Formats: sequence, C-alpha cells, structure tokens
Amino acid sequence: MRVAEYNPQAIEAKWQKRWADARVFESEADPSKPKYYVLEMLPYPSGTMHMGHMRNYTIGDVVARVKRMRGFNVLHPMGWDAFGLPAENAAIQNNTHPRIWTNNNIAEFQRVLRRFGFSFDWRREISTCEPEYYRWNQWFFLRMLERGLAYRKKSRVNWCPKCCTVLANEQVINGYCWRHEDTLVESRELEQWFLKTTAYAEQLLDDLKLLEGGWPERVVTMQRNWIGKSTGAKVRFAVAGGKSRADDGAAETIEVFTTRIDTIYGASALILAPRHPLVAKLLAGSSEESVARVKLAEMLQSSVKAEELETAEKVGFFTGRYAVNPFNGAEVPVWVGNFVLMEYGTGAVMCVPAHDERDFEFATKYGLAIPIVVQPNDGESLSDGKLKEAFTEYGKSVNSGPYSGLTTDEALARMSAEAEAKGFGKRETVFRLKDWGISRQRYWGTPIPVIYCPKDGMVLVPEKDLPVLLPEDVKLTGMGESPLAATPEFVNVKCPKCGGDARRETDTMDTFVDSSWYFYRYCDPHNDKAPFDKAKVKYWFTIDQYIGGITHAILHLLYSRFWCKVMRDIGLVNHSEPIARLFTQGMVQKGGVAMSKSKGNVVGAEEMAEKYGADTGRLYTLFAAPPEKDLEWSEESIEGSWRFLNRVYRLVERHADVVRSVKSAGSAAGAKAIAPNSAKEKQLLRKTHQTLRRVTQDFETRWHFNAAIALIMDLTNEIYAMEPLDEGVRPEVQKDVLELLTLMLAPMTPHIAAELWEMLGHEEGQWTAAWPTFDAELARETEVEIVVQVNGRVRGKLKVPAGMREEQVIPLATDEPSVASHLDGKRVVKHIFVADKLVNLVVA
Repeated sequence: MRVAEYNPQAIEAKWQKRWADARVFESEADPSKPKYYVLEMLPYPSGTMHMGHMRNYTIGDVVARVKRMRGFNVLHPMGWDAFGLPAENAAIQNNTHPRIWTNNNIAEFQRVLRRFGFSFDWRREISTCEPEYYRWNQWFFLRMLERGLAYRKKSRVNWCPKCCTVLANEQVINGYCWRHEDTLVESRELEQWFLKTTAYAEQLLDDLKLLEGGWPERVVTMQRNWIGKSTGAKVRFAVAGGKSRADDGAAETIEVFTTRIDTIYGASALILAPRHPLVAKLLAGSSEESVARVKLAEMLQSSVKAEELETAEKVGFFTGRYAVNPFNGAEVPVWVGNFVLMEYGTGAVMCVPAHDERDFEFATKYGLAIPIVVQPNDGESLSDGKLKEAFTEYGKSVNSGPYSGLTTDEALARMSAEAEAKGFGKRETVFRLKDWGISRQRYWGTPIPVIYCPKDGMVLVPEKDLPVLLPEDVKLTGMGESPLAATPEFVNVKCPKCGGDARRETDTMDTFVDSSWYFYRYCDPHNDKAPFDKAKVKYWFTIDQYIGGITHAILHLLYSRFWCKVMRDIGLVNHSEPIARLFTQGMVQKGGVAMSKSKGNVVGAEEMAEKYGADTGRLYTLFAAPPEKDLEWSEESIEGSWRFLNRVYRLVERHADVVRSVKSAGSAAGAKAIAPNSAKEKQLLRKTHQTLRRVTQDFETRWHFNAAIALIMDLTNEIYAMEPLDEGVRPEVQKDVLELLTLMLAPMTPHIAAELWEMLGHEEGQWTAAWPTFDAELARETEVEIVVQVNGRVRGKLKVPAGMREEQVIPLATDEPSVASHLDGKRVVKHIFVADKLVNLVVA
C-alpha cells in the first residue's frame, strides 16, 4: 500500500482556513464558563520575525490550546507596540512616514504569526499608534493631572549641539552623538512631564506579596530592589573652612542619606554625584581645580546609568575640599564619584569603607583610610590594615566616641535621636524609586493633551476634543527642535477657555505608557466611549498567565502595576494587581548569542516554515530546551523534529483505513478506558496512559514541554515496535491509542494533529475534542527502579515490582552484588526506605 507523504504547507493552509471559517479562537465574556486569560507581551513591529520571536508565542499558544481543551473560555489576543524611536529613525533614513513604515511591518508580522497558526482572537487586535487607542492614553493623562499624579519640572536631558535636539540614552554612544561621532553630547535642563509613581511606592512594594508564588522569585526581587525602600537618617556635613558659602553667607552643607548612621565615625570621605549642584562651587579656587575640572568633564560624558551601577568601574577624584563630621568634628575629604547618581537619595553618600562593599572597593583603589567602627558579635575581631573585605553585618560599635560598646541597634537609635536633637539630621524613609519621566521630544508618540495660553496659563484639552491627533504632514530630519514644535499647524491653537491664541504642548509620551494598560483594552478593543467596559474587564481579569522576556522584568511590569492601581483608584477596576502569573522564557541563540538582525544570526520564521512547516518549528522550539532556559539553534536538531512528525503522520496514515469507520471508545472519546484483551493490548494501553499521565502533568503544572515531547516520541517508538498492530490489537484499541497520541500533540503541533484527527474518521474538527483523562490503573507502573545507597552514596539499583513492601525490598538490596561488597565486615545500623524510589543503608 502506498503511504501518502506529509505535506505540511498544504495541511497548515487547509486548517488555518478552517479555523478562521469556524471562528474557533474567538471568545466573549461568559460568566457561565471558567475563564483563562493568557497573553504574550505585545511585540514592537520592527524588522522581520525570526525564530527567536516564535518561541514566546509558541509557549503561550500551547497554554491557550490546552486550556481550551480543558473547557476554559480562553482569551488569547495580539496587538502591536507601534509607537517608538526606531520608526522615527527609519523615517529619517528611508524618507518614509513612520506610520507607513510601522503599518507595513505590522502587516508582515501579522502574516507570519498567522502562518504559524497561533490561536489569537484577531478581532481584538490593537495598534498603539492608532488614534482610537492613544486617545485613551490622553484621557488617562488628564485623569492623573486632575489627581495631582502628573506634573512638570525641570529635568536633565541629552542634547546634541550639532543636531540641536534631545537624544535618547541609546543615541548616546560613549558620550558622543550617534549621528555625529565627533560631537560631545551635553546635559541640559528642560521642562519635562512626570507621573508620580512615588505616590504608590509603598503599595507597589507591599503588593509584591500578592505576586509571590505566581511570579518568578527573581523578578519579584528585581522589583523590590528597584523600588528600594530604605529606613535611615539624613545627616548634614558642613563644608570646612568657609571656602564655599551659600548665598546668605552661611556655610554650605552636604546632606547624605545613610541606613547605617552607627558607622558615621568610620566615614573617610564624602562622595558627590558628578551633577551635584555643589560640585562647581567646591572646585572654584580649590588646589585641585584644574585637574578636577578635566576629570569632571570626562565623567559627565561617560555617566553611569542606574542599571549599570553594580558592574561599572568605580571612578572618582578629590575636589580639594573637606567637610566636617557633625558627630566628632573630624574633617573628611570631599570626592566626586561616577557611581553616585543625583537622582537617587541626596546625590551624596558618606564613604565608610570598612563596612560597605562598594566603599571598600573605592577606598582601596584610591588609598583612602579604612577605619573600623563595628566589630562582629562573635568570632575573630577585625584588625586595621588587615581587612580583605568589608564587614557589613550588625555587631558592636567601637572607635565611635560615646557610642562605643553599643549594639548596632542601640547605636542606630541613639545616634539618629542625637542628630535630630542637635539639628544636623533626621530619621527618614526613602525610596530608590523615582517619578516616571514621560516627556519625549519626538514625533512618533502620543501627544500630551495640554495647551499653554498667555492669559490662562496651562489649560487641559477638553475631553470632547480628544484625541489630539498627530499631524500627518510633518518634516522629520532628526535636527533642530521637536518635529511637533516645528509644525505650526499643530502648535498654534485657540485656548479652550478664552478663545485667544495659544500653543500646544509639543512633547509626546514615553511608549511605556502605551504598554502599561494595553492588556485591558483587549477586553473591549472597539469601545469609543471609554477605555474599556468595566464589566468585561471584571470578567477577564486578572491575567492568568503573562509570558515575556526577563528584559522587561522592571520597567514595563512596574509601570503596569502602577497604572492598575491608578485605575483602581479612579473606579475603573476592582483589583490591585493586573497579572496573577508571570513566566519569563529563555532566549533563542545562534552561535552563542541571542538572535538579532544586527548580529546577522537570525533564522527567518517564514523561511523555516516554508522549508519544514510551522509545526516543525513549533515542535523544535518546545523540544530543544526547557522554556525558561536559553535555546541554541541547531539545524540538525530541527531536522530531527521534521523526521518525527513524518513518522507520526505515516503511522496514523498506515492504520487510518482500518480504524476510520470504527466508533471511538475509551479515553480519547471521554469514556472509560478500554480494558485490554491481550498482553499486547495491555502493554500498548499501559504505555499510552503512562505517557498521557506525565504529559498532562507537564502541561498543567511544570511546563516541561521538552519532557512531554520526549515521552510522546518514546510512545511513538513503542507503537512502531509493536507493529503489526493488526495482530493482537483490536481496531478500537488501535484507534484509541492513535487518537490519544494525536490529542497529546494537538497543543504543540495543531495543524498535523487536526489532519490526523480527520484521517482517524472525525468529521468534527479536533478543536472540539476535550483533553483526555488518563486511567490511573492502566498508568500504574508495574516495575520500578530503586536506587540503593550505602551511607548516602549510590552503590546499586534494583528492578522490582511497583509497590513492593519495605520488608521485601531490604533483603534484595543487601544481596545486590554491587551493594554487598560495601557491606563486608560492617553492620547495618539502620535503613531509610522511600517506596518505589530509594533504600539508604547506614552502616557502622
């Protein structure tokens, strides 16, 4: 008999059309059904989709399909994070409007995603650059402005004097403009818009406990550290010698925040941020001025970003000035360090090298004193000149004047109280978290809905006039002022209050605004009266499973949590956290580095699908590594996935004629498992149900998709080994086994599964089939392997019937030759027995 060939391209096109015609993946809120909201982070449509992108969506699609088979009402949408700087840069380089460039990319991305058969409800598609979406960004901004959560203040930006424009951080390359490699970037202060994330700092921190167990511990820790709550004291050091004075003639002071005021006697320097307002005054006329100003300029050009603090090399210089320790009157040198940031704390820190790791590294490098002022409660005492690392634990104060002999807790309390009593300090709780700067001096983003009137000052755009639309006819050069500021038709407007001439705000919003609430819009994407219907959101939220890269572990997720709390407080939602469970998938690498167009190591998704089929690509990305681990692309391995699907196809095709007309029975049909009639049937059914049991566990609890695929491959090999099935296996058993094999593959390789289901005689689509239930009795192991240890070290293994009792196993373990040799001349004093798994013999 001629066996038909597996033709993935034809099969995939066939079933994608059937799914679309049957509207299989469309869902509506239905309180009579349990819901499941699964979502992958929305992509930025740039370049072409490669297999690195596909892994994220494949993982989410498996989850969505399994939940659908489990009877859940599944919401699985897709959209586009469509605003952003790359589109504007591409417009400049290619003389193409950002909207055209973006929409062309979206069309390409959507086509490739459809090619892979992902089960998205495409009716809910959103694009954040469309007015019907960004209108609600503006609406939210107005609500925040009304509540005091949006405000303007001066903030530093990167400025290229040749471009005469603001640069994003990523456009600054080693201190120089990305477009003009010979032009040093300057730091300028501009009026910027901020959202008051700090108003929610305590809630953002406290509510992390709601995420424990549902979010990776690593991400929860990253969020906690970014919020960075610290309880301590602010202390003021007077600048020594009166050489730097405030405008009123009083001596300047340098304020530091410390969580360890008990170590202040060990301060060997104060270190200021390069942008601290006192630096210029301190350098003026100092003995180090000429050298220090050169070093300061270098430091300002290569400023360290917050996310680089841990790994950046610590660099500093002495200002030539001193400050007075208010506790003991000692003068300490004032330095400037690249690792101190103006936006954190007070922009100044006290350097206590014996009791802070960062300070120890800095002091060792620059030869600063390292006085010891805390001794351990237990163990060897610390000695001056012999420290190899900082001692950062609590202990007992020494060399600390009247506070010597106090425990750390006692010293913290008494010294904080004295600082307050004497007026040079105060207890304070501070957060590392800063307010969110959302101003961008660019075109391709949401316009900020504010008007400036000479008579009425700042005026909010009336809600009836939203959205404030981006002008289509705009010149993008990358030079000069903001593109919107250079577009009179946009800027010039009548004041909504007085009707007089006024000007629009020309900044646009940070694109993190777009992605902070987009998953709510999916619940009601075409609503033109509100951001969404509250009842629909109440049904679908919270998100049951969110999937994306670890690179978004801080800002995107933090801003989304902030936005949720604001929406709660204005009455739009009734929950405090938007995402119940988070999964961070590993990267797809080629040649040891993540796939990237810029690195020239991408494997095109469409190219791969045309060569092997989408199902092969899906299977490979799931099989090559656990989903949380990085995956190294291998052409040889993907060939293996292709061969496996061919084997499955041939196996089912071979038996299709025999079983097609047989009525489905057993677990695949949702009935009780078929009782085996022969040893061959028993072996085949047992293997199938054991596989189903473990695959179910891997899908539901562990997401070990690679392990599930290995089990299915092993089952396929077992079925082949038992050929011919016509001998000793009834047709109804053959059909049940092949149906179960097909259903286990369906979430991962849905196209071939749909085809095999039809080949097995089903007129209704595979999507109508429920996830099968394994038979516990059939799935029970008949033989197990027990590890035998002697004093905790593995010495042998036993194959015994499952469920064998302890008194039966112990004699077999002691008689096992590889074990017995380790028992010669020794006495077994006790044994540890774990049924069906382990025996540990403890000998003396």
